[in-house]
Amino acid sequence: MSPKPLRKVVIPVAGLGTRVLPATKSIPKELLPVVDRPLIDYVAEEARRAGLADLVLVTGRGKGAIEDYFDHAFELEEALKGKQKNEILNDVLATVPTAGTVTYTRQQAPLGLGHAVWCAREIVGDEPFAIALPDEISAGAPGLLSELAEAYAEVGGNIIAVEEVPNEETSKYGVISPKGRRGDLIEIDGMVEKPKPADAPSNFRIIGRYVLQPEIFELLETQERGAGGEIQLTDSMMTLTDRQPFHARICATGIHDCGSKLGWLKANVDMALKRDDVGPGLTDFLKSV
Repeated sequence: MSPKPLRKVVIPVAGLGTRVLPATKSIPKELLPVVDRPLIDYVAEEARRAGLADLVLVTGRGKGAIEDYFDHAFELEEALKGKQKNEILNDVLATVPTAGTVTYTRQQAPLGLGHAVWCAREIVGDEPFAIALPDEISAGAPGLLSELAEAYAEVGGNIIAVEEVPNEETSKYGVISPKGRRGDLIEIDGMVEKPKPADAPSNFRIIGRYVLQPEIFELLETQERGAGGEIQLTDSMMTLTDRQPFHARICATGIHDCGSKLGWLKANVDMALKRDDVGPGLTDFLKSV
């Protein structure tokens, strides 16, 4: 039997962005630009390429600018039309999704990633869904969500994105406990949060892309608070590994972790170098430094 279609992606955007303060005091972290596009735009495009037509954004107080970004800016558009700056106008219009394909719900208290996902339960309903954390963006094609969608179509169930890291770095990440492997797909029976290298069950770290079944919502609702007094998504996923098929997909797409200042700067340089309009000039500048 084929798995249920994958149509929706939940994007939690209610975080405070503490790792990139003071910039995020007034600018939502998700609107920080990488070259000339905000982080959230890269994630939205990645979702569209993967065939996920419905975006569910879990917002919080002070994040209204994200909703404005995905809307028409009539004064700006009219000004660009009047000045016949059609190329720029087309770039601006490309950020506006088809009406009705973006839904917003609010996380009213900072109770963790698991709680943010739970806040989307009524919108997602009884169907599988993807999760994309906007801190991490795909560095190229085909995109992390496209790879997960391909794996989901093959095996169904629950799937998380992973990448291999040096053994000595496992203490920085959540890593998977493998059960069996077939090519880029790893069957897993658990996850461990930031294990010491000597205790790590693998060196495959979890990336901020997931495909989960709706049963995760019931687990999140009844789950006790975990690390930091928050409802941790990882805790509920660990419970789900005992009840349903769970796989990890080793993703070939490069990743930029933009949640830190250094990671955000690296992303800007890498993505700019790939652009024809700014890449050559940046290359010359870097050679001169």
